[in-house]
Amino acid sequence: MGKFDGLHLGHRQLISTTVERANTLGLGSAVLTWEPHPNAVTRPGQPLQLLTSLEERIELIARFDPDLLLVVPFTRETMATSAEIYMRQIVAAVPIRELWVGEGFAMGKGRAGDVPSLMVIGAELGFAVGAVSKVIVGGAPVSASRVRELLRAGDVEGAIAVLGRPFGLRGVVVQGDQRGRVIGFPTANLRIDEAHVLPADGVYACRAYLNGIGLPAVTNIGVRPTFDGLRRAVEAHLLDWSGDLYGQSIRVEFLHRLRGEQKFDGVEALVAQIQRDADHARELVRP
Repeated sequence: MGKFDGLHLGHRQLISTTVERANTLGLGSAVLTWEPHPNAVTRPGQPLQLLTSLEERIELIARFDPDLLLVVPFTRETMATSAEIYMRQIVAAVPIRELWVGEGFAMGKGRAGDVPSLMVIGAELGFAVGAVSKVIVGGAPVSASRVRELLRAGDVEGAIAVLGRPFGLRGVVVQGDQRGRVIGFPTANLRIDEAHVLPADGVYACRAYLNGIGLPAVTNIGVRPTFDGLRRAVEAHLLDWSGDLYGQSIRVEFLHRLRGEQKFDGVEALVAQIQRDADHARELVRP
């Protein structure tokens, strides 16, 4: 049971432990997560900054091959429900032998349902509670908030170490101002959900996935100051590829930060830098 935003190494340890325990005991395994993210209800008005959409969470959880994935609505009523009542509702729907959570997990009204409280509830309802220890990377615990901090700093390689995989964005290609096409570097302007966290403004070496095929790419995040832009955009230039991308869905995985966003004296200087960025990305992103 968990929010599982980002599916970082800690989440992966929790889910794999659950599946392994179920296999050992000859039982079914189930993963429960909530939609929308509980923070959307408990902290209304604050930007969510999600690491994964529900679709991405489902895909990532499915890789662990649990028998069941329960996507449960999280509402104001959920927020006001005590941990005991909530767990009674869960047990009535899905009989539980063991419940596995992270060691810092807490649920229910006032977040009173921490691990010791869940153990008491479990003893009454007939299930044991196991807590998976925090995963430590680089001397600090893995967490979704830590991933967000790394991304806001543009440290996508640090994010890879904490996630256990590259951070990615998925979006539909929409029409932009087409300046990239004019200067010889056409870009796919991705429409990203505004609730999704973005890495810091800058230029990144990436791998873009189009129809399941991975392609090296250079992705710019920012307002394009050379052209006095105002709107933050995510634009991916797929290297050594050409074709019409409008309306197609692309996933971009961030592997290395090449540089911060810069304002150039003119288009020629910008084009020269983009060419250097493309050459550098080719070296870093192998097929």
